[in-house]
Amino acid sequence: MTAPRRHPWTFLAVALSALLVAAPAQAVVSAGGTPTALHGETDGNAETDRQAVSREIERFRSSSISISQAMAIAEARHAGATTADVSFDGASGVPVYRVKTLHNDRIWRHTINATTGELVGGEAALPLAELDLDDRSNLAALGAIRHRLADAVHVAERAASGKAISGGLVREGGRLNFSIVVISGDDLKEVILEPPGARTR
Repeated sequence: MTAPRRHPWTFLAVALSALLVAAPAQAVVSAGGTPTALHGETDGNAETDRQAVSREIERFRSSSISISQAMAIAEARHAGATTADVSFDGASGVPVYRVKTLHNDRIWRHTINATTGELVGGEAALPLAELDLDDRSNLAALGAIRHRLADAVHVAERAASGKAISGGLVREGGRLNFSIVVISGDDLKEVILEPPGARTR
């Protein structure tokens, strides 16, 4: 039996949101509140936020489709596409994944049913030329690096011992990083990963 392949990622931080239960001793507690993936359902009231996050997590746990499967479904729509951003949305009637993929100088937006894996509605495309300079720079770097968001999700899920609920690009100090939010037990952990060769200009 061969040893599992190791990814040459740089782990910049593992932060626990501390929204639901006390943080474990080995985790670094985030100074902020709710991870970006779950901001859509929060209104600033701590108890309401906690309840909204709990509902979102329960809907996520009852979904049949994983975030990796949702990314693969969206990427399969266009040969050679790569995911730039993915998040779970349990606020609507049907829980879905919202996936943005990069292909042929366009960002494609897909909504994937989290129970059936079917595409909900059509797809929308936005030319990269219509994005701001920072977004174009990030996406250019994403297209140039060997590692993909799907790789980062796998690494983050192992590191945080849980299941990813969202992932996307962040840029800090001239570097393009992947930010993955993972549900581990009753905790939300954010794992920041820097893929090799991800420096942006």
